[in-house]
Amino acid sequence: MSLIPRIIQTTAAQELSSPEMRRYARHLIMPEVTVEGQRKLKASRVLAIGTGGLGSPLLAYLAAAGVGRLGIIDFDRVDESNLQRQIIHRQTSIGQPKVESARRTISELNPHVEVVTHEVALRSDNALDLLRDYDIVVDGTDNFPTRYLVNDACALLGKPNVYGSIFRFEGQCTVFWAGHGPCYRCLYPEPPPPGSVPSCAEGGVLGILPGVIGVLQAIETVKLILGIGDPLIGRLLLFDALKMRFKEMRLRQNPDCPMCGKNKTITGLIDYEQFCGMPAREGPVQQTGPTVPEITCLELKKKIDSKKPFFLLDVREPHEFQISKITGSTLLPLGELPKRWSEIPKDKEIIIHCKAGIRSAKALLFLQQQGYQNMLNLKGGIDAWSDEIDPSQPRY
Repeated sequence: MSLIPRIIQTTAAQELSSPEMRRYARHLIMPEVTVEGQRKLKASRVLAIGTGGLGSPLLAYLAAAGVGRLGIIDFDRVDESNLQRQIIHRQTSIGQPKVESARRTISELNPHVEVVTHEVALRSDNALDLLRDYDIVVDGTDNFPTRYLVNDACALLGKPNVYGSIFRFEGQCTVFWAGHGPCYRCLYPEPPPPGSVPSCAEGGVLGILPGVIGVLQAIETVKLILGIGDPLIGRLLLFDALKMRFKEMRLRQNPDCPMCGKNKTITGLIDYEQFCGMPAREGPVQQTGPTVPEITCLELKKKIDSKKPFFLLDVREPHEFQISKITGSTLLPLGELPKRWSEIPKDKEIIIHCKAGIRSAKALLFLQQQGYQNMLNLKGGIDAWSDEIDPSQPRY
């Protein structure tokens, strides 16, 4: 017998129509679902945070399953680089708000589902109001400030948080539910140092991987709605696509957790970007600690045109260098810098770049420790160079 607390209350308003009976026929004949379970799905209200790699398969399958109301929070617009993994969007959606692109796809998939779009950035000043009207929250975000924000808001509201994350070939999934098991802060009491964990935009992700993790999140969400099975409360499911292997790690509630412990000290939402020391959204690199001197793409272009001598250092990986490069740059990956820094001349001005300016800032600070002085970090990296100076260089 499942130990999942009852979440969904059904009423006569959730009766199934004849078209819905036909649509969900394979559910209705399952003894774990039946008509009553399908009515629970119809009565449920699920909020997806993000319509990216995880949100795409999640929303598609929850819509197909008959979840009555799907809320979507996302402030971004569809970019061509999204289509490698964000299957809810289409080529014709490029440039459009992601929430509208997702709403259109869901409506075509299942017209019986109500879609509520929230084209806003989730923040401390709106999170509680946005999450309050939903039964279950599914976190498909890709940054630490928003993950802590979603966790704390769910804990304060007493709502389950179906969590997933992905990177390169690996993913993980669990259910955080303060009061019934551990929360995100029990697993990660402190955020990692800024820049120590690369994002998917920096490190990449196998496009198919989020399909696996997003579907797992959808399964856990449906189990919670129906009140069946053993949810991933207190269990972290790890998936390695290269080895095609699942592992499970037991999660225990931290009795000293400030969010869900016996003597919790967090009673409201905080500034999570400040807490994590990093922005929740992509944009110009925000430096913490030592100041990193910068040069803009336009200033670099003028320097190149003037034929003034300088050393242009690219600290990306070789496979990135094959995609795009600034003419005249020298490749020396950041990971090899501690062994090869002596190859960099000290008698020239050095301009360092990477994809977006994060790794190059680290390289600059490292070289400062080795005695280098006349250095600048290219603001925005080669992404900005492609946007502002040379659009023939592919963005990735």
